[in-house]
Amino acid sequence: MSRQENIELLDRYFTLMRDGEWEAVEDMYHDDIVIHMAGTTPASGRLVGKAAVTDKLIAEQVHGAMVPEEIRFAQRWKIMCADDERVVAIMEGGGPTRTGDLYYQTYCEIFRFQDGKLIEMHAFFDTALAERALFGNPLARPREPGSARMDY
Repeated sequence: MSRQENIELLDRYFTLMRDGEWEAVEDMYHDDIVIHMAGTTPASGRLVGKAAVTDKLIAEQVHGAMVPEEIRFAQRWKIMCADDERVVAIMEGGGPTRTGDLYYQTYCEIFRFQDGKLIEMHAFFDTALAERALFGNPLARPREPGSARMDY
């Protein structure tokens, strides 16, 4: 795909996310998507396949911890660089959690598209915030690295 096509796909992805169009966001995922999440949080590691991403990561771990009607991801984003293979962007957003905390996160993400679908993403984010707000762990005890390490 061309650099411009990749930029347009990512802008569409973030716009759908901003507008809360989660089914359309999920439709942009390739069936064989691989997402690499930084850190040692319960959401960290390598997720393979659309179901793992949509059911476990998004529905269970992120949206499941948040107040659904108040989720506001992609409130701000900037494409930092792009080529015919990848796009790198910074995105901000979040909202309140069911426990009363606030999960407003900044992500640095590297995207790769194939056949008009998102097939791979590397996400870097504030893991201490995720631990506290999403997983109820204020880091009073350290986590051990998970078995599904990020793949470089």
